Amino acid sequence: MPLDKITKMTRWMLPEGIEEVLPAQTERLEQLRRRLLDYFSSCGYKQVIPPFIEYLDALLAGTGQQLESQTFQITDTLSGKQMGIRADMTLQAARIDAHQIKQDYPVRLCYLGTVLRSYSDDFAGSRAPLQVGAELYGHAGLESDFEILELMLEILTITGMEKVHIDLGHVGIFRSLATKAELSSSQEKQLFAALQRKATTDIADLLDQFELDEAIKTCFTELADLNGGSEVLQRAQQSLAAGGEAVANAIAEMQQFSELLKSRLPDLPVHYDLAELRGYAYQTGLVFAAFIPGYGQEIARGGRYDDIGKIFGRARPATGFSADLKTLVSLSKQTDTEEVAAIYAPATNDADLYTCIQELRKKGERVIRELPGQSGSPGDMDCNRQLKQVDGKWQVVDI
Repeated sequence: MPLDKITKMTRWMLPEGIEEVLPAQTERLEQLRRRLLDYFSSCGYKQVIPPFIEYLDALLAGTGQQLESQTFQITDTLSGKQMGIRADMTLQAARIDAHQIKQDYPVRLCYLGTVLRSYSDDFAGSRAPLQVGAELYGHAGLESDFEILELMLEILTITGMEKVHIDLGHVGIFRSLATKAELSSSQEKQLFAALQRKATTDIADLLDQFELDEAIKTCFTELADLNGGSEVLQRAQQSLAAGGEAVANAIAEMQQFSELLKSRLPDLPVHYDLAELRGYAYQTGLVFAAFIPGYGQEIARGGRYDDIGKIFGRARPATGFSADLKTLVSLSKQTDTEEVAAIYAPATNDADLYTCIQELRKKGERVIRELPGQSGSPGDMDCNRQLKQVDGKWQVVDI
């Protein structure tokens, strides 16, 4: 086959993980976007629109290697500096709170927009998620963590997620143990990776190589098995006692949060995992992720990331969550999209017809004008009514 013909055949192709959204799904996404932003507003969360591209050092400050590898990088032709296309909006929102809003009272922000990633988080996943999220700054208590978790659950309900269950962890436990063990950065990364895989043999081998105190070595070994119902928190008090005050405080936080969940959301299934380290690069406390049956990946994640605004000149307590709206729509079984059937208007140059069309559109009706010589029927354009002159007046009649 000639090269020019092959080129023409492939021009319609998109890069792997980059997809276009067609009208039906776009309408569903847009309706959900409005509902979600309205709900955020009803809870006091104000929308921000961070820039799609900015200087790399600001975009990646304090986020660790994973976000750096996820970020598309380009050179700014005006300044010659390295710029990045946002792969996540969490840090951008933190900068807005710290540098632009600059208030001492709690600030609630939300966002909804496209992010771009150099690779997807799961097989055949999107590299251009439609990220929706909320952040709460200026309060360090468990009540703000609960508010964010409850907000995330409500957003999942609005988007049609069913039988949601939560994984709950605390990154402070592993971080405090690593500090007490005086692990090097390399050792911490290796042990972190093994814990994420729950690879007990690899964990044991690494601990032997690191030549740690036996009591601390036992803590790391126990950590991989501390998952299940709320009873694991009581076990953790004993098996991680050698971790010291910081570890004990983190476990106590989880216990207090567990009691809060039982009293406020008694029917919510919760799985406790003390080796859960999502967002370890910048999270500082409680972390949580939402799952649904039959889907192996998390559908939303969140947690506490105190003092992240320090890199922008202002440290603040912070907690938040985020999800990909396109993923939620693809998993949703909801079929309640409000389909607005249109009215077909003939291709007639009539002043009264024009006025009638404008009035209908102001009332929220969708009116499609016929074009002279066009092909296709009114039904092809989703019209179930049309404008016709009846007794000298333009009226809407069924087709």
